[in-house]
Amino acid sequence: MDRTATADQVTVSRAMNGSLRTKNRLGAGQLPMHLLLAVYVTISLFPLVWLLLSSFKTNREITVNTWALPSTLNFENYRAAWESANIGLYAWNSLYVTVIACFFTLLFSAATAYALSRMKYKVLSKRVYSFILLGLLVPPGALFIPLYRLVNELHLYDTHRALILVYCTYALPITIFILHAFMQSIPSELEEAGIMDGLGAAGLFAKVIIPVTMPALVTVFILAFIGNWNEYIFSQLFVTTESLRTLPTGMATFNDGYRTNFASLSAAVIISIIPVLLVYMFLQRQIIDGMTAGSVKG
Repeated sequence: MDRTATADQVTVSRAMNGSLRTKNRLGAGQLPMHLLLAVYVTISLFPLVWLLLSSFKTNREITVNTWALPSTLNFENYRAAWESANIGLYAWNSLYVTVIACFFTLLFSAATAYALSRMKYKVLSKRVYSFILLGLLVPPGALFIPLYRLVNELHLYDTHRALILVYCTYALPITIFILHAFMQSIPSELEEAGIMDGLGAAGLFAKVIIPVTMPALVTVFILAFIGNWNEYIFSQLFVTTESLRTLPTGMATFNDGYRTNFASLSAAVIISIIPVLLVYMFLQRQIIDGMTAGSVKG
C-alpha cells in the first residue's frame, strides 16, 4: 500500500511539474504578443487621453505645457462648448437621426433576412440575396447626384428624414448579410414548436426569431450606430439649416469658428464621443456574444 501511494504521489508531482513547465513556456511565448498589444493599446488611447486632459486646461496651459497635467479641473470649456457652440443641439440631432435610422435598419434587415433564409424557392432566394449584396460594392460617392435629385423630388431636402432614408439604405446590405448568416443557423424545430402553439408568421418572427437573434441584432445595431453617428458627407450634402445639423457637421463649423480655442475644441470632441462609449459600456457583453455566435453555432 505504501509503495502504491508513493508511486501515485510521484506521478501526480510529475504531472503538476510538467503542467507548470508548459504554462511557463506558453507564458514566455506569449510575452512578445502581450507587449505588442500593450504598445497598440497605448498608441490607440494616447490621443483620447490627451484630448481629455486638454479639455480641462486653459489655452495658455495647452500652449505652454502641452504634455503636463491640468493644474485644475476646469469645466468651463465644456460649458462653452455646450452652450456657445450649440454642441448640445447638434448632439441631440445626431442622436435623434441615429436612433431612428438604426431602428428602421434593424426592422427591415431582420424581416428581409428572415424571409430570405426561410424562402421555399431557393434559387430565387439566392438571386435576391446576391442582388442585395451588390449594394456593398457601390461606393457612396457614385450616388451623390442620384440621391440628391431623389431627395429633392421627394421634398425631403434639408430635413432629418432625408438622412434617415439614406442611412437606412446604406446600412441594409451589410446588416442583411450578417443577420441572414445568423438566421440560417437557427434550427427549424423552434419555429415548428411555435406553429404548434398557434403562432403565425408575424408571431414566429416577433416571439421566436427576434429573441434568438438578439446577439446578432445588437452587433449590427452597434455597427449602424457608429456609422450613422460619425457620418459627415451626407449630412453636409442634405442638411443646410444650422439648427438641423448633426454633430459631425456642427463640429466642423465649430472648428472653423474656434480654431484657436483648443481647450473648448477638445471639450467638444470629448462630448461627441461620449454616446459611443456609453453604448459600448452597456452592450459590450452582447457585442461579444454577437461576434462569437456564428463560430459557436457553426
